[in-house]
Amino acid sequence: MSEFCLTQREGNLLIITINRPDVMNSLHPPGNRALSAAFDEFHNDPALWVAIVTGAGERAFSAGNDLKYQASGGDMSGQPKSGFGGLTSRFDLVKPVIAAVNGVAMGGGFEIALACDLIVAAENAVFALPEPRVGLAALAGGVHRLPRQIGLKNAMGMMLTGRRVSAAEGQQLGFVNEVVPVGQAVAGAKRWAAQILECAPLSVRASKEAAMRGLGLQLEEAMAVRYDGIAAMVKSQDFIEGPLAFSQKRPPKWQGE
Repeated sequence: MSEFCLTQREGNLLIITINRPDVMNSLHPPGNRALSAAFDEFHNDPALWVAIVTGAGERAFSAGNDLKYQASGGDMSGQPKSGFGGLTSRFDLVKPVIAAVNGVAMGGGFEIALACDLIVAAENAVFALPEPRVGLAALAGGVHRLPRQIGLKNAMGMMLTGRRVSAAEGQQLGFVNEVVPVGQAVAGAKRWAAQILECAPLSVRASKEAAMRGLGLQLEEAMAVRYDGIAAMVKSQDFIEGPLAFSQKRPPKWQGE
């Protein structure tokens, strides 16, 4: 799709690779636009059910905003409405996204990972929101997503110091789902994707939509909301196929409709 973003289809899976390894996959407006186009493709294509986002090479998932590009007078206009990496402000995406984190995930790079539904991290992965160290703040969702995912005190311990957290500590804190050997982040993410793809895609989307929309509500309110994804799931052919396949003791044949 772009020199800054590579995409690869594997059946119902889309692998999106941030492709600026010479600058540790840091992102500038053209890179953000390229990633936004890739996530548009994922969002709009009914044949794509799960996405993995990763960084080219083993040194970095993404080092965040390309500060050197910005400081050298690079054109910072044209940032996509979908946010950093084309993902951090994309609140209508109900299909699951997995971050396969290899190496550094700093600032905006960490914010991309936090915007994903699962994080699989190589043992050499390092996470941080170091913006206060350079007079900035993690405003692409980091200051809001991290407290929601690991609790306020743990999040403050990272955000107010900008300290670096290893993959192992990230798993202990709760924002990393699995730690894998160096070089195995994408392979690990594919294993998670394969498990998701065993499930009915509309059921997966309904579950994500209800969970995400319900986060800001009291339990009773969240359970009473009418979710579009659940309505679509109940009306789908897969809603019939799942119980039928179970009763016939065979794998279901999901249609995604």
